Amino acid sequence: MTIDQLATFFGWSTVINWAVMCIWLVFITVARGFTFRMHSAMFDITETQFHALHYGGLGFYKLMVFLFNLVPYLVLRFLM
Repeated sequence: MTIDQLATFFGWSTVINWAVMCIWLVFITVARGFTFRMHSAMFDITETQFHALHYGGLGFYKLMVFLFNLVPYLVLRFLM
């Protein structure tokens, strides 16, 4: 695999992960009631716990996307 192929892979991986993150954000903001009812039916959680879990989850997901997708992409682009 060449550096250009790796950079392309990490670039598209970053875009796809950001799209997933945006969809997640839309679900917990626009369809808040539906999403909470769906999760509270599966798990015994309060609305406060629901918001805290999703806020922490989004933050962790964003950090991992930066660390494992965006940073390698930028490093590979600087090498080219």
